Amino acid sequence: MAKKIIIVGASSGIGKAIAELELQNGSSVVLLARREKALESIAKPFSKGKEKKAYALAFDVTKFNTAKKTFEKAVSLLGGLDEIYYASGVMPAIEKNEYNTSKDLNMIEVNLSGAIAFLNPAAEFFSKQKFGKIVGISSIAGERGRKGNPVYNTSKAGLNTYLEALRNRLSEFNVQVTTIKPGFVLTEMTQGLNLPTKGLLKAISAEDAAKQILTAVNQNKDECFVPGIWALVGLIIRNIPNFIFKKMSI
Repeated sequence: MAKKIIIVGASSGIGKAIAELELQNGSSVVLLARREKALESIAKPFSKGKEKKAYALAFDVTKFNTAKKTFEKAVSLLGGLDEIYYASGVMPAIEKNEYNTSKDLNMIEVNLSGAIAFLNPAAEFFSKQKFGKIVGISSIAGERGRKGNPVYNTSKAGLNTYLEALRNRLSEFNVQVTTIKPGFVLTEMTQGLNLPTKGLLKAISAEDAAKQILTAVNQNKDECFVPGIWALVGLIIRNIPNFIFKKMSI
């Protein structure tokens, strides 16, 4: 079914894959990200003829003061709104003994604060409209504080809590909020990482992840691990005692 959709972080990775699938399904989509040329390349095949389906808007999610105005512009371009996806995220490499405040704060700004700045206006809009869907792309990394990248874990854990709170707040207004928790996905953000290519926990493509995400959203799920095997992994991770977990190299 054709819908009116905003995707924040649509220039690459999972956000791009979701945008392309939804555009192919006939939906109208506003594509938001910093890289305007990348957005225009995605939008071009769907911007021909009388009925325009794709709109490219350059936007930096760390410009919090302009998020509401940008959201309103996107809604105006679409002539309404059914769904919004927040797929922006960064995960810079962190060395074993590195404590880099600049990198850490940037992760908080993009992964969490940007989501709050953009999804708060969406929540207000949908609560007045009495329907709509908010989808946040989080990560299995938010399930526990791990050694490798403490603030990436923190940003995703914060996003999980924020989305859960929105879900509870908006439930009385017929608004669905879905938290997506991917495992290993092959994207620009994970380039250079030694991801598994075989087995139950092998890395999947952004396109495969997007298909699973859209299925979960259409089923109105509150939470979805992608692929589903990561739900079991998350359960195990959450229940490892602290005295054991802090000795593990994960």
